[in-house]
Amino acid sequence: MTSASPSRLVFTGRQQVSLESFTLPELKPAEVRLRIERTLMSTGTENIVFNRHFDPGTHWDRWVKYPFYPGYTAVGVVEAVGSEVTALQPGDRVASRTGHASAVNAKASECFPIPAVLDWDEAVWFSLAKIAFHGASVARYTLGDSVLIIGAGPIGQMSTRWARAAGCASIIVADAVPDRMALASAGGASATIVGPIAEAKDAVVAACGGHLPRVVIDSTGNAAVFSAALSLAADRGTVVVLGDTGQPGSQTLTSDVIMRGLTIVGAHDGHNTTAWNNQSITELFFTLAATGRFPLDGLNTHRFTPAQCEEAYAVANRARARTMGIVFDWSAR
Repeated sequence: MTSASPSRLVFTGRQQVSLESFTLPELKPAEVRLRIERTLMSTGTENIVFNRHFDPGTHWDRWVKYPFYPGYTAVGVVEAVGSEVTALQPGDRVASRTGHASAVNAKASECFPIPAVLDWDEAVWFSLAKIAFHGASVARYTLGDSVLIIGAGPIGQMSTRWARAAGCASIIVADAVPDRMALASAGGASATIVGPIAEAKDAVVAACGGHLPRVVIDSTGNAAVFSAALSLAADRGTVVVLGDTGQPGSQTLTSDVIMRGLTIVGAHDGHNTTAWNNQSITELFFTLAATGRFPLDGLNTHRFTPAQCEEAYAVANRARARTMGIVFDWSAR
């Protein structure tokens, strides 16, 4: 660690972000100290928080208090280990579910080794991949299955890659932003549809061989998309609500649910089980990515230094359609 004080990003109010210095506490016996190399902005979650784009009384309202320290996906190097830590040692490259900061103390059990073949810019996607995994899990894909993924942003891109890894035969990705579709195709989409999702039914049927897909995943976090998603699942199909909206009261049921026997299931980052959790999902993601079965090339579209945090969040707000991975590079110290 350099002699300079560590720094971190902080939201001090609505649409207010800054870089502040802070002091790390003493290292606990079961912790490791990390020098962070990259963090990845979760544009969906962090923009909802940054803009306070959520309704009173929601879980967002209970969660977001100031000062608020954003971020939950970091990769870096172990610099020191606590007295009880045996599985990690200084110099190890690890992923950690910690915020946007140059250095952190983290529980050793919650730091996950990164394969040598993955660089920082690839490994930093582990948290968003983990969130999308929960959507794939509740979708209960089978080999040869069909899925429509609404939204080709970061979570939609990760969802596309999990569907590919699961052996889905028909993977349709729909979004209003055409520039996102090349990345979706590279990630495994068998067909892409550009345009308003409410007008996409004929195109979805055509792309799915003349029928509606069994699974629809709404990765958008846009409450207005939900009713359209219900209309695009096959009879007795499943609609997965993966994108978390700050305005759940605006999500509207339609007659599709009861008349066509749809199953609606929510998926969330916190839905961990003994079998599938931060560690096991991250290890699976790293295995697939390291062996070329979870392509990550080209996903990072913007890079900022921490001192450019105001510009970074401005870009994430005013040019969301042109962004994918927004990376903070903490390596210059």
